[in-house]
Amino acid sequence: MTGHADPGQIFREESVELLADLEAALLRLEQRPTDRDPLDTAFRALHTIKGSGAMFGFEAAASFTHHLESAFDRMRRGELSATPALIGIALAAKDHIRILIDDPASADAATGEGLLARLAEQSVASPDAAQPAGDTAEEPASWRIRFRLAPDALERGTNPLLLLDELQGLGKAEIVALTDTVPPLEELEPTRCHIGWEVVLTTTHPRSTIEDVFIFVIDETELTIEPVARPAGAAAPDPAAAPARPSPAEPAAATEERGGTGPAAMPAAIPATAPVIVPAKAQPAANSIRVPAERLDDLMDQVGELVIAHARLKQLIADSLDLQIKSVTEEIERLSNGLRDITMGIRMVPVGSLFGRFRRLVRDLSQELGKDVQLTLSGEETELDKTMIERLNDPLVHIIRNSLDHGLEPAAERVAAGKPGQGQLHLSARHAGTRVLMTIRDDGRGLDRDRIRAKAEEHELIQPGVKLSDAELFQLIFHPGFSTARTLTSVSGRGIGMDVVKRTVDALRGTIDVSSTPGGGTEITLGLPLTLAIIDGLLVRVGQGRYVIPLFAVEECVELPPEGRRHSGRSFLNIRDSLVPFLRLRDCFGVTHPPDPYQKVVIISNGDRRVGLVVDQVLGDHQTVIKSMSKLHADVANFSGATILGDGSVALILDIAQVVAAGQSQDQRKEAS
Repeated sequence: MTGHADPGQIFREESVELLADLEAALLRLEQRPTDRDPLDTAFRALHTIKGSGAMFGFEAAASFTHHLESAFDRMRRGELSATPALIGIALAAKDHIRILIDDPASADAATGEGLLARLAEQSVASPDAAQPAGDTAEEPASWRIRFRLAPDALERGTNPLLLLDELQGLGKAEIVALTDTVPPLEELEPTRCHIGWEVVLTTTHPRSTIEDVFIFVIDETELTIEPVARPAGAAAPDPAAAPARPSPAEPAAATEERGGTGPAAMPAAIPATAPVIVPAKAQPAANSIRVPAERLDDLMDQVGELVIAHARLKQLIADSLDLQIKSVTEEIERLSNGLRDITMGIRMVPVGSLFGRFRRLVRDLSQELGKDVQLTLSGEETELDKTMIERLNDPLVHIIRNSLDHGLEPAAERVAAGKPGQGQLHLSARHAGTRVLMTIRDDGRGLDRDRIRAKAEEHELIQPGVKLSDAELFQLIFHPGFSTARTLTSVSGRGIGMDVVKRTVDALRGTIDVSSTPGGGTEITLGLPLTLAIIDGLLVRVGQGRYVIPLFAVEECVELPPEGRRHSGRSFLNIRDSLVPFLRLRDCFGVTHPPDPYQKVVIISNGDRRVGLVVDQVLGDHQTVIKSMSKLHADVANFSGATILGDGSVALILDIAQVVAAGQSQDQRKEAS
């Protein structure tokens, strides 16, 4: 990667966040049309996109955004109301801006023109539009503006002439350069900003519009804005008398003709009230940086190799009596563990960045389906590996679409059933040990058990009359092609969405639990590991092979009694007066090596069940660096990956759900025979 980043690419990356902020603000504004905060947030996002887009050569995006920004500026002045129709147009315009930034060549000009025409139709003064309190300018007013940019502002690309040009565009401006801090010539650094400016501006615009001129530099700028009183009996100043707006490239010396070069050229005036001071924020030079995701992945790979190298070193000195070597090894272990935790922390992202995407999805789908649905979120601060966040988007989209289409009833049906007309959809996330539990819950009609069973028997997924728990029955909805929908819609009903959910969550070594109450709704919980890179595992031996059991699933280890109890052809252990079924891994893996005389049972939790896995030896805990299986072994269902041990050998990582399912199928075949 070169040392010089592409400015256009930087803008594209920043625009992703700006457009996400814009969409979130628009959705909040739709719910609370009189709330000023989301309105200001939307306007700032549009203002930034327009300004930065023009700066980096995205002229089409900047020009299109300007029209939308103008409409929102009128909203801020109280000339327009945030109607649902206007918000709908703004959301569609946001999507078009995304295309203009990402791939301008593919943008449909007719679509943009149509959106601007609809925007013009809606941008008429609303008779009930409320004028924001304290932000009006009924007649021209004069303001004294003093500002001094940060010393390194020029180095960071800020052009003060553009700020002065924008101020002049608001009305009549008299400008004075403040040169009191300019050093002697021999000490002057040409890349530093040594000059400040004082401007007397006569305008009909409110103070908030003046503050918006400095929206890009406000955090590092010393800014004072104070109203200027007119002498008694003086006529109101006429901003129309202002000279033509100059070119941004006009030399600074030209300001002498418009406003002079010293304080003597300023009009004599006295502040009417105390000045409005916007001080510069005391911030470090840079409290965050952008790093390409590939670099984080490379760093994680290197940390994984370090963990493997440490495991090898630890094994080599296991029999050493040299205390100094052991001490150094322990220190390396401490440092590598700290580096591992820091690196994993860098990769962690709040799930709020994922949940926020679904506000728009729920809004659009509920309107398409003619349903009134409220989306609520909780646990947005819960963190998850960035790779997990990226791969969870599609599964959650499918679950939400099914909840809206099949789960939540139309308002009339809900009212007839004694429910509120507005349906509720709730997304939540929380930590549970080394896992994250992500829950999607609705208060709809719930799953139809009889219909699921009938459909499963029709597809020969289960035998007629076989007894299944609700949890086992509900898992059938994730089977490829399985659907209980009576009608096919544009949203769902083809039986492919939930299959995608299952395959993706399995690939992430996650679990899916489904619970449902007839008439009360459905709850789907995804259990996910914090990361896909390094996990804590329990290293065990079966025959001559070594395997890793993810530690989050392990509850306890016990010794296998000489005779395990058998009931209906299955093996059970009595664990504190509770029968726990167990599987012999040597039977599952076809191991022919003689078993150890004293075998162990690792009790694991799989969903809401406890299962024992019989192994020959428990070797201890192991910090497991996960390596993907090769293409030749991609279809081996019992394993989710592999890891390299300290002696260079390979240990396979068990996929708990697959091992248990395979073991149960094996038991059922034995019973049938």
